[in-house]
Amino acid sequence: MLRRRFTPILGAAPAFVRALSGRPADRPNVLWILAEDNGPQWSCYGYPGLETPNVDQLAGEGAKFTQAHSTGPVCSASRSAFNVGLYQTSTGTHHHRSHRKDGYTLPAGARLVSHRLKEAGYFTANVLDIAPGLKGAGKTDFNFTAEKPFDGTHWNQRAAGQPFFAQVNFNATHKGPAFVQARRQPKLIDPAAVQLPPYWPDHPTVRDEFANYLDCVQLLDRQVGTLLEVMKKDGALDNTVIFFFGDNGRCLLRGKQWCYDAGTRVPLIVKWPGMVKPGSVREDPVVLLDVTATTLAAAGLELPEWFHGRPLFGSRAQPRPYVATARDRCDMTVDRIRCIRDARYAYIRNFMPERPYTQYNEYIERQYPTLGVMKELHAQGKLNATQALFMASRKPEVEFYDLKDDPHEVRNLAGDPKRAKLIGQYAARLDQWMAETKDRGGEPVLAD
Repeated sequence: MLRRRFTPILGAAPAFVRALSGRPADRPNVLWILAEDNGPQWSCYGYPGLETPNVDQLAGEGAKFTQAHSTGPVCSASRSAFNVGLYQTSTGTHHHRSHRKDGYTLPAGARLVSHRLKEAGYFTANVLDIAPGLKGAGKTDFNFTAEKPFDGTHWNQRAAGQPFFAQVNFNATHKGPAFVQARRQPKLIDPAAVQLPPYWPDHPTVRDEFANYLDCVQLLDRQVGTLLEVMKKDGALDNTVIFFFGDNGRCLLRGKQWCYDAGTRVPLIVKWPGMVKPGSVREDPVVLLDVTATTLAAAGLELPEWFHGRPLFGSRAQPRPYVATARDRCDMTVDRIRCIRDARYAYIRNFMPERPYTQYNEYIERQYPTLGVMKELHAQGKLNATQALFMASRKPEVEFYDLKDDPHEVRNLAGDPKRAKLIGQYAARLDQWMAETKDRGGEPVLAD
């Protein structure tokens, strides 16, 4: 494979162009603001009833991507991909919370983006202390062993004049203590006002869970605002490229752990003064691996020979015709699902259709009260046909959705003879992607 080199992007940004000189002091800082389990439920994305002024301002100062997806619908698999720039299914890191005790390392040619940047002269940090009462989660969650992923825990620990690469991980939208904390905010989302997707029953518990998640989005917005204010006072936003994105989709039923839109579509906002037009909107499909590629490009580094990410900006940017996403074992729950999607259609292949959507998963049983409601109503025969789809005893082998007419992905067109040719084209795309990326999902699932 030919080695690829990033070339300067047209625009009036001399500091960024100077980054190509190779001198670390001239290179821009790079900041990743990561939101755990967060979909594009933000007011800048058109979601009603939310007040998210800080992230909205960031979107107004940069580019907003409306079709950004994680490579997997669960944190460890997704993070094992975008922190490297390769699909998790190619590096053997596709099973959730795997390789925690066996010393497994990345295959030859695969490296952490933080290690590549450190080698180029960057100080790398997974930020912890931000402000009184606010800390970063410090999450890595890699499905591999890596020696010292980061140099430190704060951008201020770098040497004078040294550029930094910092990750700030916020867990406000991850199920846990933040969901309790979010309820203490002075202004909460009214459960009666939330717009439920058609696959959930209209029930007080369901409305409360969804509203609580949206409360957490507003809490996260406040935390992002605090972070940016602290960094501004420190002078740490000067000459800094900012990426804001979720690590996977929302932590609600039919979201996290599934390859539907709600499980992998995430917010992605990039602020790059002089390079990115403020307030611009990108509707082309992208994956978080492209954040990795753009980060390396911003630092003036060549992309590795083995690499799946593509720069989002500049003359070497290559729009993707579609994105691929993958779900494998999640905790104790074995499954294998692959998806090819673009702005119009989604093709999902269930390699284990005999395993129902509701096969036992301890995390979901404990953390998703909507599932308990649906089980109860299903037993009583009170779910409508759309809601009952999720309670089926097995999954279809193939799911195919027209996202223009069916954005919630509830009308499976896989059996429509009029669309057989079109479905075959998407099936071929998936087969090609699996072959080209050497998808390892078919290997035996070993106990960790």
